[in-house]
Amino acid sequence: MSEYDGRPNQADVEVSNDQIRRALEVVHDARSSNSLRQDASDYLEKIKMDEEAPYHGYKLGVDKSQAPIVRHYALSLLENAVRHRWADYTADQSTLVREWELNLAQSVSDSDPFFIRTKIALIWVEIAKRSWALDWMDMDERLVRLWEGPWASKELVLAILETLSEDVFGHEDATAGLRGTDLNKACIDIFTPMAVLLEHLPSRDTSINIRYGEEGWLSRMADLLDQCVTKSGSSEAEKACAVKILLTLRSVIGWVVPKSISATRLITRLCQCLASPHLPIQLAAVDVLYYLYNHSRFSDEDFKALVGPIYMYDTVELLQRLYDWSYVDATNIDEEKYLLSKKLSEMIYNVGRLLEERPSLIPTDGNLDSFLRLLVNVAKNNSLQVSITALHVWVKILSSDKLASSTPVASFIAELLEVCSQRVIKYEALPEDSPNPSIMFLNEDLDTMPERHAFLGNYMRFCKTIVERIVQQQPADALYHILGQAEQVISHLYDGEPPFSIQTYSKTSVPFLKLDAQCSVVEAALKGSSRWLTGQGGRAVGHEQEVVVQNLKVWCERILGLSFEDPLVKERVIQLAVGFTTGPLRKDTKFASSVFEYILNVRFLDDPGFPIYSESIRDLQGFCIHELQRLAMKFADHLITIFDDIERKITQVIQDTPHDENIRPRYYSILFIITHRAASVDPGPRQERLELFLQPLVAQWQNDELGNSLASFNSFCELLGCGGIQHYVSQRALHKIPDWSTHPLDDEGKVLQARMQHALERLPLRATKAFLSVSVEKLEHNSPPYELACRLWEKDIPLILPNLLRLISQAHAFHDPTNWKDLPPEMSDVVRRILTDRFWQVGISTGSRDEFYARVGDTKHTVEGLASSVRATVRAVRETGYRLLCYMSLLGEHFYSYKELPGPLSQALFMDAYALSTHQMAVMVENIRPVIENCPVASRSHFLPPILAALFEQLDRKASAEWDKIEQRTQGEVAGRASLDEEMRDESILRQMTYSSVMLVVSLLDPHRPNPPEPEMADGAAPNGLAHVEHGNVRSFILGTPEILKPLILFCTHAIRMRDTRSCSLITRVLGSLVPEFETIGPIDTDVREFISTEVLKACITSLHDSYFVDLQKDLAQLIANIIIIYVPRTDTPKQILLSLPSMPPEKIDRAVQQLYKAHQNTRQQRAIVLDLLESLRGVSISEQGRIAKPDPKKVRSAIQERYMTVDVQTDGKEKETTPDFGGVADMFGQP
Repeated sequence: MSEYDGRPNQADVEVSNDQIRRALEVVHDARSSNSLRQDASDYLEKIKMDEEAPYHGYKLGVDKSQAPIVRHYALSLLENAVRHRWADYTADQSTLVREWELNLAQSVSDSDPFFIRTKIALIWVEIAKRSWALDWMDMDERLVRLWEGPWASKELVLAILETLSEDVFGHEDATAGLRGTDLNKACIDIFTPMAVLLEHLPSRDTSINIRYGEEGWLSRMADLLDQCVTKSGSSEAEKACAVKILLTLRSVIGWVVPKSISATRLITRLCQCLASPHLPIQLAAVDVLYYLYNHSRFSDEDFKALVGPIYMYDTVELLQRLYDWSYVDATNIDEEKYLLSKKLSEMIYNVGRLLEERPSLIPTDGNLDSFLRLLVNVAKNNSLQVSITALHVWVKILSSDKLASSTPVASFIAELLEVCSQRVIKYEALPEDSPNPSIMFLNEDLDTMPERHAFLGNYMRFCKTIVERIVQQQPADALYHILGQAEQVISHLYDGEPPFSIQTYSKTSVPFLKLDAQCSVVEAALKGSSRWLTGQGGRAVGHEQEVVVQNLKVWCERILGLSFEDPLVKERVIQLAVGFTTGPLRKDTKFASSVFEYILNVRFLDDPGFPIYSESIRDLQGFCIHELQRLAMKFADHLITIFDDIERKITQVIQDTPHDENIRPRYYSILFIITHRAASVDPGPRQERLELFLQPLVAQWQNDELGNSLASFNSFCELLGCGGIQHYVSQRALHKIPDWSTHPLDDEGKVLQARMQHALERLPLRATKAFLSVSVEKLEHNSPPYELACRLWEKDIPLILPNLLRLISQAHAFHDPTNWKDLPPEMSDVVRRILTDRFWQVGISTGSRDEFYARVGDTKHTVEGLASSVRATVRAVRETGYRLLCYMSLLGEHFYSYKELPGPLSQALFMDAYALSTHQMAVMVENIRPVIENCPVASRSHFLPPILAALFEQLDRKASAEWDKIEQRTQGEVAGRASLDEEMRDESILRQMTYSSVMLVVSLLDPHRPNPPEPEMADGAAPNGLAHVEHGNVRSFILGTPEILKPLILFCTHAIRMRDTRSCSLITRVLGSLVPEFETIGPIDTDVREFISTEVLKACITSLHDSYFVDLQKDLAQLIANIIIIYVPRTDTPKQILLSLPSMPPEKIDRAVQQLYKAHQNTRQQRAIVLDLLESLRGVSISEQGRIAKPDPKKVRSAIQERYMTVDVQTDGKEKETTPDFGGVADMFGQP
């Protein structure tokens, strides 16, 4: 860079201010031709590379006679030079550029457009990050001089301070990160009043003075804020400045020294802002208070000084008035006031959270009653998004030993109980055009169904937990109110509603929703009463216990005495009754017997003419069997005493039930459970009786006819009753029918359907599942029932497995079109169409789940219905087979010890797995995962290698191919594009499969994962003669087994490029945990180290270059830094990969490597070094590219709003992620 003395430019492109202006005019003139506009754009881009570009940028930028668009481009030239060429400047040149920026800042006026002032502030900050506190020592003084100028100068200073704070403390800014903690210390130095620094940071480094004046910026901003807000008749400039001050305070409030907040009386001044009549000031002030109270790092002294004042009478009254004023009507939503209401509720949540955390520090003269009143009022808000924060606080308060039983809290219990009882309804079942104000607000707040489901799930959870905690504290009074209210509603379900009718049956009828809400409240109350009865919620007095238990029993008996025609209502009542039986009345075995008998006596009067009602009847029957199984497991010792009566009754029920091979074994499994789990039965007769249940099943598996039917693909199709499907498809020319759902099914098609249903019932799959599941579920290892189950099934598993594996293998092969040899090649797409599952996808599918199933039912007798029958039959075989393997895995060594098992099992599961759809592959991964995780240590070496190697090979093959298809479709390379709905569905399903696969990797490589329980052997020997070899946990076993490690790491490497941010972020952390494992010298270590140094590093750099992964650059940079720091001392490969990149000189790489070594303990600085090194390759977000506008701040959700919509918040006050918390995963792998 020259001294800009006007000498002729020697660059390849001629540069002049006139040419720049003309080029910009061409670019922005709608009349310009495309070629001319492109030439002008190319010229403007080339100018950025010219040495004189910053000079031209300054001259045009400071010239206010230029058009704003010209000035903005000119300033971007200066910014580009600072960002990309600063390190190459001499001291004189950097000083000159800094002086230009100071001149620009001093020239700012009110007439300058906002974006010009913002750009000038941005350039200031870019220079500051590179030279402040190094060779620019008077920056603070320069800022103060500007502060003393007009309003425009003050706002410029505030923009500079806010941006500097965000880049140093808020963002993962690479340039700021390169400075380590220097900029952090410098910011604290200039923001903190000198008196606070001298008193509370006396040991700070004072060898370099960078601050100016005694006040500090926090004091200056607080004083000006006071002036702008308290002055009567404030001008628009003062109001705007007040808002800007508050925005800057919001940025800095999280890191400034707490003592400086109290020293500057900032809390008082923020409260003055809340009382301001200017809504933007109120909003900004609430934001500052939210961020202030969003952390809990206060010392006791700071807590009293900063949190205590918020509980004082005047402050609480101010908050109540502000809340009342911000209340909006659902039919006429004022967006600004509604936004204030939501932000205020979030700020109140933070204040309430601090109350729960340190109640002893709340001032004794504070107004706690009024604050709790405010919390109740917020909880009552018709907007559930406003209300949920208050409910969350109440959950915390009622879970606190110090607060729950306090007098102030007790006075609001009844009111709070009423609120929660009214809100426990299925809002998602109400129509979107419902006049319910809460639905109106939900429509305003939540755009997608997944968000709504997650949010409402959290809201219901809070309501139920509050009911539970209240009953736990005040059982008698609370139960009296809840049970009385519930009985009144249940006894008058149809008051004001049409009587029950099969013809108009609906699963979301008003009577059912009313009953469901009351049952949910009662169930929450049962949990609270159970905790109280067991002493978890306080001492339960004997007599009071008896009274409560008797009242619960009488109430439940009265409800069971009522008559219900609606199968859904009956199902809900049964569910509630079982809740009584297994909850507070669990010691009353006679009551359990009466509930058991009640369920057995339920009649199932089906009417196939009304599909929705008929489906509910079938659901009721299945639910009753499930609840009978639960009761049998819980009360086996009592039910065995009336076993003969139960057996007669079940036999009668089976005879009265229409023939269904699926239902019969499930009923018999109830008798099996009682016999199996009752402790009073003699061991010998017990085992003989149980074997009688299993013998017919095992005989079916050994049947020669079954074995012969599984010998070939065609005979397998005949076995499933769909042997004629290929002929039918060909003869009816189904490939020529565009919409199968509107084409009626002929008689031959209906015969095919019936044949498939009958064939499926004849298979032993479901019966085996019924007995095997109840044999092993909910049993502790080494317990007598578990040991008995092992003895029962040990000899049968070898007899079942061969044909079971053949069934799974043939079910997978069924999805391969090449096996449908009777179809001509042009009809291969018909096979995929037949086997494409129809399912309801939350947030993707149109309509509700019930509407989807109604549509499926309506197409039963169409060609689509026939295809659905084919899918359902094969899916039942496939997924029931998976479940049987899962149940067998619970038998431990009695399943895994067969040395012949791994090969055939791997072949059955994975040989044709590539033919499965992404959805079916995801289902397989989820179902097979327990089989892998339950493998005992002694069986790992022979069982896991063939299974995991084949699994990850297939996952890699499938996921990579499907993501390639998505990429080709996105780029328009695939002809015949599907509909947008189908594209969204396909990508959503692919993300689920990818995530399931990645979570399997996370689970397997978790260093803290315990081994499965080992069986207790009398002589200490391993079961079945297997040598017991200790391999540590499964992670160490995998890392020492190349057969598994190779396909696993290959999958992980490809996953870095898969466009799912959750999965990619997890994989980068998993790989980061693996890098140190291969630091040493060894054959495996060397090979893996070289692979990571090449393929993994290249994948990281490629993703870093992709704008899609811009939010993951932090994770990618950390993985790259780990590879360089750990591997470069042992191999030159990472440096060679970096050298192969464009514009990457060796000295730049060497400098970065040395910086990384020095920053070994500072992970943020490591990331900054990598991002700086690869700056020219980094992708940028779409908004940074200028292709779309950044989102409206009013529409951007806060962190707490996002949490309620994506997180299951646990009712103990801790947050439980529905998707894994990446920070937790990082901790698990020892990552920063």
